[in-house]
Amino acid sequence: MKPIAVSILALLLHSMLFSAPVVAGDAEAGAKLFKRLCSGCHNIGPSVRSSFGPELNGIIDRPAGSAQDYQYSTAMKSSGIVWTRDKLTQYLQDPKGVVPGTRMIFWGLSDEEKIDNLLAYLQIFTNP
Repeated sequence: MKPIAVSILALLLHSMLFSAPVVAGDAEAGAKLFKRLCSGCHNIGPSVRSSFGPELNGIIDRPAGSAQDYQYSTAMKSSGIVWTRDKLTQYLQDPKGVVPGTRMIFWGLSDEEKIDNLLAYLQIFTNP
């Protein structure tokens, strides 16, 4: 392999391994949306507890039905879902379609920009 090709390959590998992931969405807009649509049932942030719905700290990449201080429906506990960004997007669009039997009362959100904003906001809060 030529030295220039090796250098380019090394640069690409370095950028893939050590650069921050690009997060779609506007977290500030997502915070406003969360307050309007989600905060009646869900809490997020330092030292929160579950309420009418489970707390959402660390929701991205968390197994469904796993918050310790919340009583989930049987449907949610047995869903086998891990909340990736893609799966959360599907769920936010159609909760009962993704988890039939869920107790979550939400009609769904069809605006992809709003979903991206909401997920950008949720992604700020990881478990300690």
